[in-house]
Amino acid sequence: MSFEVTSVPLLDLQAQYQPIRDEVLAAITRVCDSQRFIMGPEVEGLERELAGMLEVKEAVGVSSGTDALLAAMMALNIGAGDEVITSTYSFFATAGCVVRLGARPVLVDIDRVTYNVDPAAIAAAITPRTRAIIPVHLYGCSAEMTPILELAAKAGVAVIEDAAQAIGSRYHGRPVGGLGTIGCFSFFPSKNLGAFGDGGFVTTNDAALAHRLRLVRNHGAEPKYFHKLVGANFRLDAIQAAVLRVKLPHLAAWTEARRRNAARYRELFAPLVVKGQVELPVEPDGFYHIYNQFVIRLAERDRVKAALDARRVGTEIYYPVPFHLQECFAHLGHSKGDFPAAEDAADHTLALPIYGELTEAQQRYVVESIAQVV
Repeated sequence: MSFEVTSVPLLDLQAQYQPIRDEVLAAITRVCDSQRFIMGPEVEGLERELAGMLEVKEAVGVSSGTDALLAAMMALNIGAGDEVITSTYSFFATAGCVVRLGARPVLVDIDRVTYNVDPAAIAAAITPRTRAIIPVHLYGCSAEMTPILELAAKAGVAVIEDAAQAIGSRYHGRPVGGLGTIGCFSFFPSKNLGAFGDGGFVTTNDAALAHRLRLVRNHGAEPKYFHKLVGANFRLDAIQAAVLRVKLPHLAAWTEARRRNAARYRELFAPLVVKGQVELPVEPDGFYHIYNQFVIRLAERDRVKAALDARRVGTEIYYPVPFHLQECFAHLGHSKGDFPAAEDAADHTLALPIYGELTEAQQRYVVESIAQVV
């Protein structure tokens, strides 16, 4: 039976949930019956499974993607007087966590095509006070890691991968999160692998650093009530871990479904691309894009978004204000025009529905709706 498409949500979590509903509820019941809600075997099992999938030695479950970044920097003793280089174009936590620890975010511009941090800009920003570089694997595509890792090695600084949007993404065959010193991931419900609330995890190949991360997430205590350092409560809930263990075996198939939908968008948008009316996301050679978001660029973005809103097509602007123009970062001394590639992206990009359960008819509705405007 066919039906006419009249709306398309930006994300449909019900479509993902229904096929695994019974298994998810059984996992939640298992935790409830055990009455072990904080840490325990569910979290430990998830950590082992994530480490295996991402080809890293250690995965440490934490309470959110934001707390993953905080824990990573706390484990590296980053604080007052330190500088951390990162993109000016990302979700707020990337720079916000640096400031929360008393360090200074040194913001740099992005590559116009990939939206990821520009390695040449990083090179120009390194100073004797630099303690870490945070490349962001934005929208599900890896940053250009080889030059970044080379710069970090030469400067003797850590590389903290912000992989919150990029679980399963690969860079020349290697999963992101295991390329630098530490990888930080989010289980926010909208992510390709989403929890039923907040959650995250940290990856590393350094056993000593993993041990320190586990101390940091639990008030620095080892054993209980004996505190080796000042940490925080960054623990991952057992219920979230149990839900994620149900979802994890499906992740590869869900990612391939997103990639198929991205390929279909490329076919459907081809006439508009030829006319220069729409720019599509890129997937450079050697990169494996997981399409947490499918972000297009349009000359009249706001007019197109308004028309899509009217036709009940879900869209989102990631991100309308780069960090250097945010009020809370005014003390960094930047002004409009400092980072033109990021500002152009903020003014002209739009995220479209890309979830794996999206149908061809829904995608045609999205593209036809845009074609009518541009």
